[in-house]
Amino acid sequence: MIRHLLSGADLDAATATLILDTAAEMATVAGREVKKLPALRGRTVVNLFYEDSTRTRISFEAAAKRLSADVINFSAKGSSVTKGESLKDTALTLQAMGADAVVVRHPASGAPHRLADWVDGSVVNAGDGTHEHPTQALLDAYTMRARLGRLAGLHVAVVGDVLHSRVARSNVLLLSTLGAKVTLVGPPTLIPVDIAQALAPSIDVSYDLDAVLPNVDVVMMLRVQRERMTDSYFPSAREYARRYGLDAPRMRRLPEHAIVMHPGPMNRGMEITPEVADSPRSTIVEQVANGVSVRMAVLYLLLGGNNL
Repeated sequence: MIRHLLSGADLDAATATLILDTAAEMATVAGREVKKLPALRGRTVVNLFYEDSTRTRISFEAAAKRLSADVINFSAKGSSVTKGESLKDTALTLQAMGADAVVVRHPASGAPHRLADWVDGSVVNAGDGTHEHPTQALLDAYTMRARLGRLAGLHVAVVGDVLHSRVARSNVLLLSTLGAKVTLVGPPTLIPVDIAQALAPSIDVSYDLDAVLPNVDVVMMLRVQRERMTDSYFPSAREYARRYGLDAPRMRRLPEHAIVMHPGPMNRGMEITPEVADSPRSTIVEQVANGVSVRMAVLYLLLGGNNL
């Protein structure tokens, strides 16, 4: 098993499948009266979050606690970071406290890679800038496999703001490794061709959502990250929704078995309408639940847990 999980590229097919299979075992814990395993008793997991987060932070905290690990939640707000403490000094502090694993979210792309050089424990990338978010890709793959029974041969459309999406990058890398076909869909300003080629030369790019929908098994809508946009990438929110938003008429163009995904949080009415987000085809709530199981599997395997 790998020591750190920093990128979707860190995972070969065998390791990714091991994580997904382990997550399936972890999912059975949710149905127990006592949702606890002793696997990581005595281990310390630090959630080091420099950006606001709800789903990811709570998911990692729940995962660690269900494995009986001690959990320390560190938020940049209200800490010495506001006084100018560097990431390295924070890392050395965590090292002195005996952290066995550090789950880090940081606005700077590449920050988890630097952190991995400074601590002895395992580092898990929970999102770095516009770079990657590998555990989100794993939980997305887990959800696809649970709903559709396989990953190899699936056609997945990743739609929207690919330029600013760490979720898109990790999904492209992981899904390509696991044998799925990926098509990136969105306005040309949000899908630079050089990014697509750098991620995986085999993936397709389309600027026409309506043409792609009838041929896919999964459509993954991405949040439009307006907080990261310093320029005008499309004329207006209404125009974006008209061209690239998933509404009920567009959902009817999908094959009967196809599913709709979104990593959250959603801009309802922009990239996805409420009727689609809340439809039986939507896996959005399942993705949140599956995230705990997948992150349990990642922490368990990285820290060499036992006594399942």
